[in-house]
Amino acid sequence: MFVWCPDWPVIAAEIVDGTPASTPVAVLHAGRVVACSEAARADGIRRGLRRREAQSRCPGLTVVDHDPGRDARAFEPVLAAVEEVAVGVEVIRPGACALAARGPARYFGGEEPAAERIVEHVAQACAVESQVGIADGVFGAGLAARTGQVVPPGDTPRFLAGLPVEALGRPPLADLLRRLGVRTLGDFAALPAADVLARFGFDGILAHRLAAGRDHRPLAARRPPPDLAVTETYDEPLERVDVAAFAARSLAERLHDTLAGHGLACTRLVVEAVTAHGQELHRVWRHDGLLTAAAISDRVRWQLEGWLTAAGRRPGAAGATASRPTAGILRLRLVPDGVLAHVGLQPGLWGETGAGRDRAHRALSRVQGILGPESVVTPVPGGGRSPHDQVRLVPWGDERVPARPGNPAAAPGLPALPAATPAEDGPAGSVSAAPAAGGVSAGSA
Repeated sequence: MFVWCPDWPVIAAEIVDGTPASTPVAVLHAGRVVACSEAARADGIRRGLRRREAQSRCPGLTVVDHDPGRDARAFEPVLAAVEEVAVGVEVIRPGACALAARGPARYFGGEEPAAERIVEHVAQACAVESQVGIADGVFGAGLAARTGQVVPPGDTPRFLAGLPVEALGRPPLADLLRRLGVRTLGDFAALPAADVLARFGFDGILAHRLAAGRDHRPLAARRPPPDLAVTETYDEPLERVDVAAFAARSLAERLHDTLAGHGLACTRLVVEAVTAHGQELHRVWRHDGLLTAAAISDRVRWQLEGWLTAAGRRPGAAGATASRPTAGILRLRLVPDGVLAHVGLQPGLWGETGAGRDRAHRALSRVQGILGPESVVTPVPGGGRSPHDQVRLVPWGDERVPARPGNPAAAPGLPALPAATPAEDGPAGSVSAAPAAGGVSAGSA
């Protein structure tokens, strides 16, 4: 089952840019027309015309640049509408998608009722005109969608036999076949496969199979990503730290079980909260390994403790943050922003990382939850001319990526610069932490 939206680049320009598709519109790429509206075709505009010739045929022509990104963004709501009727949709290109016809046909009582249901739902949900074609294979169904036909099972080769060779979508091959006297897909399919391979190569034999109706490529149906976020709304706002800690543990276990059910683990966690006054709070936590249920619970508890503790401080007091909540937390949401397949954490070269490193990481992360992410920083070496430029302070837990690639001291013929002293350059009131052998050490405040 092939769902096709005619003149989609023109429709996408109307949806995104507001260019009315009812007027003469032409979409150009590399100076040639790649799509045009029905009003433009009535004035003699055709695909492949050059810009000057198209404007000479239609002086009131509106020219729009070809933008594949715009076409894809505008087509996403159409895909969502089709997936509300039937699952297993494959995106062929912006403006066209395909799906297996057996499931919708059985559910709606036949192939034609299923096609009518899809067309009607797309029109109601997106206000977009579409056509559906059904045949054996994606290629035959795509050509059937041009006229809205339903080809009976097994009749696809007969349906393709009378179509011109230009239907293959390969202009150089179609031009060569016409000069050789082969004008229809039936004539091309009648040629011996060995001779087609010897004369036209691998792409030619693929086109030969399509012309014969032997398109057995399986559908590569897209799978919408699962919603892994967990949300909890509370009848009474969370104002006490102990109550918030209990709520954080329950929600963290739900998130961990959801990820485990999909074979995933979390490396970056987003904690979102909404207070009773409608204030929205947001914080991102990073981890160099995989966040377990206990690790997720600790970070959510620390974050809630930091928010609720800041709520009781006076504005401008020491340690009070600018994003402190003005009331208790009414809704809490955990979003796994970074996930990967759970294949286990690779231990260190000389064994496990050790309990000392874990305790230091927990302590520094808790300080961040109370005072903010910029309260604990770690130096990252990078390129630069002076010792001050060679070191950059990043929040603890963020990716330690140098600001400039390369190391000036490693370049041949250049003198090595003295080592930087990042602890002296740290901002007042912050902790500078640097990794050491066997764990993590915190520098001076």
